[in-house]
Amino acid sequence: MSGYMKRLTAPRPWPIKRKVSTWVTKQSPGAHSVENSMPALLLLRDVLGLCDTAREAEGIIGRREILVDGKKVKSPKMPVGIMDVVTVPKLDANYRVILSDKGKITLMPIEVADAAWKLVRVENKTVIKGGKTQINLHDGRNIVIDADNYRTGDVLKIALPTQDILEHYPLDKGGVAMIIRGNHAGEVATVAEYMITRRPTANVVKFSDGRETVKDNVFIVGTGEPVIKMPEVVA
Repeated sequence: MSGYMKRLTAPRPWPIKRKVSTWVTKQSPGAHSVENSMPALLLLRDVLGLCDTAREAEGIIGRREILVDGKKVKSPKMPVGIMDVVTVPKLDANYRVILSDKGKITLMPIEVADAAWKLVRVENKTVIKGGKTQINLHDGRNIVIDADNYRTGDVLKIALPTQDILEHYPLDKGGVAMIIRGNHAGEVATVAEYMITRRPTANVVKFSDGRETVKDNVFIVGTGEPVIKMPEVVA
């Protein structure tokens, strides 16, 4: 499989210039989808602007100077996706990967205390030996719990790197959601109703402003108000 793709066909959320060259680095297979993640190399060069060339970005990563969720990044093509925490120790800087109001992947500066946790969405669940439940999360993590108190689509606030569950934000009325796919990607809205279809068609989330979308496009970021720092809306 090629490690590159044409810039013109790169995912829409990637905030890169499309016509400066033909090719762009493609992330390696990982926990995040291609659309909602970027290779670590591109984040350093094109989003953070810490270097000017791919070679310089590879050098930074090779010296293990970038951390994601508290772990050192070892590959320039490692996918870094929505809600990941990026740390640059030499700059004493921490960032959370989110979408801008224009639907582009961006890095929001956060305080040290906020870098100690992240939000993860429950993708599915499995009953394992002993009657316990394993919840599978959007970033590839798995957490084993005794009592199953969560539904798919709910979001958990977990500590890094212990994965202790700190808070639970259900996909339900009153939840604040970031839309992560589609024409309204990056916009934030309040959930008015979560409709479980019980048919082959996807479950639907209705918002207080009258819009609606399928469940997979919704990432809850709090109840009543966002618990993460959000970018200013650009008019």
